[in-house]
Amino acid sequence: MKTIKIFIFLFLFTITAAKAQFTKAELQVSGLTCALCAKSTEKALRSLPFVSEIKTDLMHNLYLITFKNDVPVNFEQISKKVQGSGFSVNSLKATFNFDNTKIADNYFSYGGDTYRLLNATDKTLSGSVSFTIVDNGFAPKSVSKKYLGQVTDTTPASGRIYHLAI
Repeated sequence: MKTIKIFIFLFLFTITAAKAQFTKAELQVSGLTCALCAKSTEKALRSLPFVSEIKTDLMHNLYLITFKNDVPVNFEQISKKVQGSGFSVNSLKATFNFDNTKIADNYFSYGGDTYRLLNATDKTLSGSVSFTIVDNGFAPKSVSKKYLGQVTDTTPASGRIYHLAI
């Protein structure tokens, strides 16, 4: 009987662990010039409720962010924290676990926002997949212009639309 209970517990744990969500991100910030700048930005990012761990690479102005399980990630809040520290997001690459994610016409929803995959028609989306957010304010202008030049979207019912390139 005890073995069955342990098996059921492990089965349920495995099911919840495979939930779709953002797992980590590589955030490059522009304008950092010293360790104090990096530290103040890191402190601001740590105050976000969905951030679990941050590793800072000052040589490349990178923050490697690990997200908490089961807490929705909000990229707009990440951008606001960076801007509030006096800097700007240069690029944001994130990893999403696509297990149990329904994708329709290259769109999927997460945390009240809509995500549009711009170049995923020939790619298999299961498990962890890394992509770049190409919207203005999350990527260099040349990258945003390349991907968003002819994109038109309808307004979502709630949240905002993020555009992703794999």
